[in-house]
Amino acid sequence: MPRAARDKSSTGIYHVMLRGVNHQIIFEDDEDYQKFLRTLKHTKEKSGYIIYAYCLMSNHIHLLIKEAEEDLGIVFRRIGASYVYWYNRKYGRRGHLFQDRYKSEAVETDSYFLTVLRYIHQNPYNAGIVENIADYPWSSYHEYIEEPRLCDTEFGLSLFSSDRVKAIKLFEEFNLAENQDRCLDYDQGVRLNDMQATDFIKSICDVQSPSEIALFEKGKRNKVIKQCREKGLSIRQIERLTGISFGVIRGVDSR
Repeated sequence: MPRAARDKSSTGIYHVMLRGVNHQIIFEDDEDYQKFLRTLKHTKEKSGYIIYAYCLMSNHIHLLIKEAEEDLGIVFRRIGASYVYWYNRKYGRRGHLFQDRYKSEAVETDSYFLTVLRYIHQNPYNAGIVENIADYPWSSYHEYIEEPRLCDTEFGLSLFSSDRVKAIKLFEEFNLAENQDRCLDYDQGVRLNDMQATDFIKSICDVQSPSEIALFEKGKRNKVIKQCREKGLSIRQIERLTGISFGVIRGVDSR
């Protein structure tokens, strides 16, 4: 069955998502995140697109991006070819890393631009990874309040105020505000925040705390880890909740 054509944006701006195939982890450590950001920067210089915001999560990516002369399909093939080749060499794997085609939605108005901007920056908070979005190191939030490195922050800040200091203050307040924003996303049924993940672990193990899993005998422990991974919990999230080392969890996950 042919794919549906991508809705074209009259502004050229899109909210784009890339996801690991079968919820595959695409960032295992800090080096992976750093490599992907360098890939974005290098590809941006070649393709001429503009990035307004990004958030790199363990198994998916959000971008707020403006298409230039080069079609986004070509852009993401460039990005994928470069990062996946590097990732596969590093981890001794083969084949696809990203789910076949990126997802996108057109961003046609300034108000929706701001909605997507906030949605992207709040992603780690909504996933239960951090208590404050400023604590997450792999989003563009700090580029808006400090020094831009990859993003064009001027357009977004101009929507708050022509005065940069005031604009940054209003930007922070807006991004920290409680909201009911709904934007493009993958099925979030597989993405649990820490509270939901804790409840899931308790329900399958009959324990009072996820940390008790570390005391299970090896076979039982590994079975629980596999169930958590199948549910969509990341390796980092399982490590954080159970106290089991990253290496052990990753070893179970790769079998």
